[in-house]
Amino acid sequence: MKTIIIAGGSGFLGSALETHLTALGFQVNILTRSPKRPNEIKWDGQSLGHWVQQLENAEAVINLTGKSINSRMTEENKKLIVSSRVDSTLCLGEAINACEKPPKTWINASGAAIYPSTLDTPMDEFSPETEQGFLEDVVRAWEKAFYTFSNPNTRKILLRINVVLGNDGGALPTLKQLTHYGLGGKQGSGKQLMSWIHLEDLVRIIEFLLANESLEGVFNICAPQPVTNKKFMATMRNMLHMPFGIPQPEFLLKLGSRLAGIDADLILKSRNVVPKRLLDNGFQFKYPEIEQALKNLFN
Repeated sequence: MKTIIIAGGSGFLGSALETHLTALGFQVNILTRSPKRPNEIKWDGQSLGHWVQQLENAEAVINLTGKSINSRMTEENKKLIVSSRVDSTLCLGEAINACEKPPKTWINASGAAIYPSTLDTPMDEFSPETEQGFLEDVVRAWEKAFYTFSNPNTRKILLRINVVLGNDGGALPTLKQLTHYGLGGKQGSGKQLMSWIHLEDLVRIIEFLLANESLEGVFNICAPQPVTNKKFMATMRNMLHMPFGIPQPEFLLKLGSRLAGIDADLILKSRNVVPKRLLDNGFQFKYPEIEQALKNLFN
């Protein structure tokens, strides 16, 4: 049985990926700080240890480690958001090079914040990475760590993941709750675009990338059709049978975000990102449209 190692596998994305890969017949082992199950192995995400043996001759190692960006933006949390991603990535790179028979493939998470905020021009994997800000700096540091080691015997894939829609985590449960409370109106101008991906398509993409051994490098992980904030919230209201939603003006969002210590850019910046390389290589999305995705998740 082929083995796949997931670092950060106990979270929202990792749990879904473990279930999917196990159903495909893989032995999935999880690197975690607090192991509780037989397939969970202790690591600290910073230093080499006995866990490195798990990487020997593995089919793949998939790194999803990182403190949530939906956190209060205190200086301490900012440092943890960066270090949890950079340290774990550097640690895995060193571990892979220490293996006699390294994993065939290393897939590492990243983010799409690195692309400019734009309403008009879709951002694909070949677009300029010119955006400035804290989240953008996080992505740059994360990707720099991924490419610090050459890992010549391991295929390397970088996933620039956009907003993941699922019922068990991420942004959707909070947005669903706000909509139920009548606060499901447009946020800011409502014109800003949101690139998104259904959780089921995300795990299918990873399956696709594992199976197609000629593919490597950067892939945008999002559905083909970005949606405006206004349309997204209207679709939410329609699916939840809410006849109204109070709009949230930009100044109020910025004030609320400041009081909560959360980065307002998560809501207000336009993420017009498209999955050009996935489409060019023949990946078929199960949920290419936001209506399909939300209908599936809410039914």
